Amino acid sequence: MDDSLKKINRIVAILTHLQAGKNVTAQALAERFNVSLRTIYRDMRTIEEAGVPIIGEAGQGYSLMEGYRLAPVMFTREEAESFIAAEKLMQQLTDETLGKHYESAMYKIKAVMRATEKERLESLEQSIEVRPRAEMFNDEVPHALATILEAIADRKQILMTYQAQFQEPSVRSIEPVGIFHESGFWYFAGYCTLRQAYRQFRLDRIIKLSATDKPFTKVHPSLSEIRSSDNSLPITDVRIIASKRMARYMGVSKYNFGFVKEEASGDKVIMHFRTRYLEYGFERWLMMYADECEILEPAVLKDRIIALLNRIREQHS
Repeated sequence: MDDSLKKINRIVAILTHLQAGKNVTAQALAERFNVSLRTIYRDMRTIEEAGVPIIGEAGQGYSLMEGYRLAPVMFTREEAESFIAAEKLMQQLTDETLGKHYESAMYKIKAVMRATEKERLESLEQSIEVRPRAEMFNDEVPHALATILEAIADRKQILMTYQAQFQEPSVRSIEPVGIFHESGFWYFAGYCTLRQAYRQFRLDRIIKLSATDKPFTKVHPSLSEIRSSDNSLPITDVRIIASKRMARYMGVSKYNFGFVKEEASGDKVIMHFRTRYLEYGFERWLMMYADECEILEPAVLKDRIIALLNRIREQHS
């Protein structure tokens, strides 16, 4: 970001802080924006020259002249309350960089709210809790989401080292198309220049990630189109029969493994899957419910379950 753009962003943030109706010292502003006091003094002169009436009091700091307000943004009570839930989600479910950007945006939004709205939000903050999966991001790549989103917006390739399940790490050049959150994990879809095909990647399996200046080599379809036509793995038809009780426990997790439909069969349920993950965890997922399930097809899935059970038996015998 060039210096002029940084200055504009800083001045907007200073105005937002003053709009909140609180005095702020030059020292506090300098520490917040990691600049010198001289820079803050120049910024304040720029704001004054633009016609904004600023009051400076020795020992008290700066404030806006009483009665002067920037154009307000008005929110309904329900809109204001929705911000708190969104803020909790952004704090826990995004990476470090995006979390800071959202925190800054919320600061600006709260600055233009009425006092009663602010008090109501503060009372709700302690009543909402979001607990993320510990492994949602690789600690060695803390800015993955922000880097990928920026590459999507700029239409630039990224370079990453990726650890696919049961495979050795590989270095890939990707043209990212979109991100999505599913079953407690963040993923992104993109065009792999090495495989010359679209692939999906889980963010916690990224070992290294960097932006590049290389532009996209082609125009890509939308994220939804890529996901609906993913052909990176072969599809296998699976049928299992389970007790109705166990079928209910499978809940939404079954959709992550290609669940299509189910049909009643006496006191049981026949469940149909078209899955791309037969070799990538289907049997491990099914093991959670295996005591009340029977595999109808394919036979290879039975073999994989038996092989897994034998390895468990050897491990613990």
